[in-house]
Amino acid sequence: MSRSVRTRPEGSGQALSEAYDTALLDLDGVVYAGGNAIEHAVPSLAVARDGGMRLAYVTNNALRTPDAVAAHLTELGIPAEAGDVITSAQAVARLIADQVPQGSRVLVVGGEGLRVALRERGLEPVESADDEPVAVVQGYGGPELAWGRFAEASYAVARGLPWFASNTDLTIPSGRGIAPGNGAAVEVVRIATGAEPRVAGKPLPPMHRETILRTGAERPLVVGDRLDTDIEGAFNGGVDSLLVLTGVTDGAQLLAAPPQHRPTYVDADLRGLLTGQPEVVGDGGAFRCGGWTAAAGAGRLELDGDGAPVDGLRALCAAAWTAAGDEVCGLEAGKALARLGL
Repeated sequence: MSRSVRTRPEGSGQALSEAYDTALLDLDGVVYAGGNAIEHAVPSLAVARDGGMRLAYVTNNALRTPDAVAAHLTELGIPAEAGDVITSAQAVARLIADQVPQGSRVLVVGGEGLRVALRERGLEPVESADDEPVAVVQGYGGPELAWGRFAEASYAVARGLPWFASNTDLTIPSGRGIAPGNGAAVEVVRIATGAEPRVAGKPLPPMHRETILRTGAERPLVVGDRLDTDIEGAFNGGVDSLLVLTGVTDGAQLLAAPPQHRPTYVDADLRGLLTGQPEVVGDGGAFRCGGWTAAAGAGRLELDGDGAPVDGLRALCAAAWTAAGDEVCGLEAGKALARLGL
């Protein structure tokens, strides 16, 4: 699919919650971290929902069931039902079910979310490579997942069984910092076997397909904190995206983003759903947003002005993305980002 290269974040005269009918919200790093709600998330989502926007929670984390995720959200003050939650476990279960006979046994390396999703598709989860599985599926199993589970997966994959992964996120946010994600666990089996899994989760098409099938969204907005899953997934699906700076992506990573990782909109947190987005205006090689002006020159990014830090970041994005073209920006941006506290 041919797409123009984004060279600046876009503006919106409407609140995003009015411009789009459905928010496809990532969870870890967007709504909560380590089980606790991220600041401003609960009231922002309440206002968006009360204004008529549908909220759907789309996560690459395959550990918990949709029922468990919905219950957790409700406990945090965000009313949700299982049907509001779409997981990579559901996406990978559909992918497997499309390729193996009904009732087939599938070796599971992961949590309850994977097992429930497989049963929903008429497949039987098993625990051992000796239980005659016809496929192997691997998903995030939490910090307590036993090392022996990787051995079971390796035995089965080495025998030639097709191998599937819910997602390959290398990291996952937690209340204590950034922890290894399912992608790190997938690497263990890849190293042991030399095989490559088929992957369902963001940013790949099976997850986008699962999300649209389950939500029926007509004007979706992907909301996420990761460039290589949430934002790239939106790019691959041809839909708009909002990056929030409450998770793993920092200012330097955003400025260096290649075209497929550049979000439509950028904001500090989920309050960005409730407002319009300021336009970034080009002016003779410089870019203005709010009270800030940014330009690329002499091998670095220059920033002048004052105002909301995220406005300065939007202006810097325009300067960096324009200077870099299709390449990752190599401009020195440390001083400019330090001025913004990012």
